[in-house]
Amino acid sequence: MADPRIRDDRANGRLEAFEEDVPVGVVVYFALDAEPHALVAVHTVVEEEHEGKGIAGALVRELYATAAREGVPVVPLCSYAAKWAERHPDEAPAPPDEAVRAAKEQLRATPSLW
Repeated sequence: MADPRIRDDRANGRLEAFEEDVPVGVVVYFALDAEPHALVAVHTVVEEEHEGKGIAGALVRELYATAAREGVPVVPLCSYAAKWAERHPDEAPAPPDEAVRAAKEQLRATPSLW
């Protein structure tokens, strides 16, 4: 399978994967409002008929690549993103504890982020 086309819809907190202009997967995320800045993955979903094609991994990899380009960590609160990060420590550095705490606090205070 060819890599899916991935689009970052930052305004809506969605990193979306497409195959032939059809949405096939998404990582729902948000950016921390204040210091320490980070991108926070809260949910990863791949359409059932597209599971097993590496789409979720491609999405999470792109989220980490985006964060690296921006010079911020990723806080993987999403269970899939956390497992992916454990399997790819060379691509997914562990976030600072302060960023994890801030991410959990912002998510608790604003449940609509997910």
